[in-house]
Amino acid sequence: MLNKYARAFFTRVLTPFAALLIRIGVSPDAVTLVGTGGVVAGALVFYPLGEFFWGTIVITLFVFSDLVDGNMARQLGRSSRWGAFLDSTLDRVADSAIFGALALWYAGRGDSLMLCAMAIFCLASGQVVSYTKARGEAIGLPVNVNGLVERAERLVITLVACGLSGLHAFGVPGVEILLPIALWVVGVGSVVTLGQRVVTVRRESAEADAMAQGGNSA
Repeated sequence: MLNKYARAFFTRVLTPFAALLIRIGVSPDAVTLVGTGGVVAGALVFYPLGEFFWGTIVITLFVFSDLVDGNMARQLGRSSRWGAFLDSTLDRVADSAIFGALALWYAGRGDSLMLCAMAIFCLASGQVVSYTKARGEAIGLPVNVNGLVERAERLVITLVACGLSGLHAFGVPGVEILLPIALWVVGVGSVVTLGQRVVTVRRESAEADAMAQGGNSA
């Protein structure tokens, strides 16, 4: 849902920066690798310590690399299967680091096995949601559905909640409840999105099989 609108806006905003990186000789793959490394480091260094505000600031700065690398590839006319594969694979790494780091916090100083389990569930369900689309496309289906909570929504909901929850360390009362709420929203939303994609793949595969049988009979 957010992908449709936010990507177009941020692509326009980040185009000059992408052009600058191209001029100084930076490759899109390098941006992808550095961006993922920054997200992983920001999550695993700050979140297990409960430093949600600063961790979110660091992660957010590097998250935009996901838009910059694609913008650079388009400007260079180098969009490739390898670039798409690398970008998609490292997205999974970044997501795993964020939710894994939250699980570490709740398993330790956060002292909540339920929320630790919820963070792990968000990690796993998000991976499965991504897999359903990739697998559907691999068997030749468009998987034409805008899910309720796709990757952009998962990141925005989680990072905004983490950042606001981190304001508790600065004396803002009551904000620490936002992160548990966000985890439940992301978890439930991911299940709904998974259902939407499974139903879509089932429908599209039935339509494709019917067309194939009709063509064979003709």
